[in-house]
Amino acid sequence: MSWHPQYRSSKFRHVYGKAASKDKCYDCVPITHNINDNHFCAVNPSFIAVVTECVGGGAFLVIPIKQTGKLDPHYPKVCGHKGNVLDIKWNPFNDFVIASCSEDATVKIWDIPNQLLKRNITTPKKELLGHARRVGLIEWHPTADNILFSSGYDYKIMIWNLDVMDTVISNPVKILDAHKDVVLSMSFNTDGSLLATACRDRKIRVIDPRAGAVLQEGSYKSHRVNKVSFLGNMKMLFSTGTSRWNNRQIALWDQNDLSVPLLEEDLDGSSGLLFPVYDSDTHMLYVVGKGDGNIRYYEISPEKPYLNYLMEYHSHLPQKGIGMMPKRGLDVAACEIFRFYKLIPTKSLIEPISMIVPRRSESYQADIYPPTAAAQPALTAEEWLAGINKGPLLVSLRPGSETVKSQPQFPDQDPLTEATDLSQQQEPQGRISVEDRQKPREIEHGRKRLKVEESLPENQQTCLSNGFDIFQCPPPKTESELLQMYYRQQEEIRRLRELVIQRDIQIKQLSLELRNLCLDTDD
Repeated sequence: MSWHPQYRSSKFRHVYGKAASKDKCYDCVPITHNINDNHFCAVNPSFIAVVTECVGGGAFLVIPIKQTGKLDPHYPKVCGHKGNVLDIKWNPFNDFVIASCSEDATVKIWDIPNQLLKRNITTPKKELLGHARRVGLIEWHPTADNILFSSGYDYKIMIWNLDVMDTVISNPVKILDAHKDVVLSMSFNTDGSLLATACRDRKIRVIDPRAGAVLQEGSYKSHRVNKVSFLGNMKMLFSTGTSRWNNRQIALWDQNDLSVPLLEEDLDGSSGLLFPVYDSDTHMLYVVGKGDGNIRYYEISPEKPYLNYLMEYHSHLPQKGIGMMPKRGLDVAACEIFRFYKLIPTKSLIEPISMIVPRRSESYQADIYPPTAAAQPALTAEEWLAGINKGPLLVSLRPGSETVKSQPQFPDQDPLTEATDLSQQQEPQGRISVEDRQKPREIEHGRKRLKVEESLPENQQTCLSNGFDIFQCPPPKTESELLQMYYRQQEEIRRLRELVIQRDIQIKQLSLELRNLCLDTDD
């Protein structure tokens, strides 16, 4: 008989959660008291949006991500809905576009200006009218540009194409009418070709959204499902719910066979909902409890036992909702692999929680940061609707990578932050790396930036680091912030040295061409 150890080797075995200090939190935020089971928070590297209380309609706040501390009680809101806002989601390919849905049965698309809000925003960019009852969920397509899914209490899921000139859209491109009750959760697979839903009728469905066909449907008598999530390319689904004895429960399913779960486990007897959050880069699964302060995290493997418990983050402050920062907004210098934004309505506080891999080395840890989804779409809306599937474009999180940021699509752009349009380029099918094709653009970007720096006075030429003004940023207060500034300056020096070397090579090539021309004329 062979002995099998109870532990397994994993680079994420010692991941721990670290709550931000008080000055890095968002205080005095009037968080909504709505009882819906949604996140109520959406985050990207530029802004944090949170559903708030509002008299005479629905509203949400959009706060710059660096504007921590106490919030002005008169801070402007986005308040164009006539009913309570139930869900908000940032466009994954544009950090300045956000979608919201409400009890007024509408979905609205908003443009957020690239500066501090000075007055309330009341006019949306687009308004989607189609649902007969309130709209509870919205989801952007993960790889196709301007494709939005909405789910309402009329039991319908509607697919919207926002690539139209109309400001009011009344006709969705597709209506999925496969549910007999309210849809509680929606989740896409990696390339967005499949949609998983959890319904109040206790059934999990896997749907082909373009054909409208239900590919798999299943329920289990001892598992009442509330939330469901695709586990990347693992061909598995993860669901949270309750058992027949009302214990909080998790279950793992084969996406091609929903008759019986691969794994089923009771967690505790609390009554709050469990939100599943999957990180396909690290294969880590986070289970966030609503109404308590705990975050459990697991590592997913393709073979048994499938779900490997790592650890649990404990806090005495209960969370009402949660926001997740995209990978491109993480602090790689601190080995941060995930970041949550925890809504604490009892204290009117939003508290960032960083999940950190303890490492002694201060250099970039490539093994815990595999290529992640970039901020550019792999498909246009028309291509996806025509039946084309493509995985997300991938980008490295190594500091200095020019493709990590999602640029605002405004006409008056600064030369240092010109947007890179990758959606019009043809790509092979599958997960595609954008680094190689970005090298010529990086060189051109560097040339433009050097011209800007040359035009500055001498005492300002050393103020730019990775596209931001050092004097406009707050001085580092901790050793970690000081190291981050140091690493950014080191990356800037390295990049400028590469540009100097490239220019030297060009100068030598031009001098050789001139010499050859002179020899030709002499002959």
